[in-house]
Amino acid sequence: MDSELVKRDLLNALNIRQGSVVGIPNYGTTIWDYLFENQTIQTEELILAEVQRVCGLDPRVYLNQIQMYPQLNGILITLEVTIVPSTVPTLLNVFFNQTNPVASYV
Repeated sequence: MDSELVKRDLLNALNIRQGSVVGIPNYGTTIWDYLFENQTIQTEELILAEVQRVCGLDPRVYLNQIQMYPQLNGILITLEVTIVPSTVPTLLNVFFNQTNPVASYV
């Protein structure tokens, strides 16, 4: 399995707003709706649950750990994932940029 393809597919899912892909209403994420909200514990829980949901949609991705770090101009989410069928964990840092609304690996 090509782990780079899986990582790219995951990043694509995190960049697309949920409901914007015709015929696949659950594809994408609602994280962008929370990005400009006050960063409360409740908002953080919603964002983390949304990342878990998106990772759960891809059977090639097993989410081991997740952490969120609010930044001045966005949020940084650190994911430890295992790309199936591998057993080796991979650390992914995804930055959701408020200025230029795009998620990217850092």
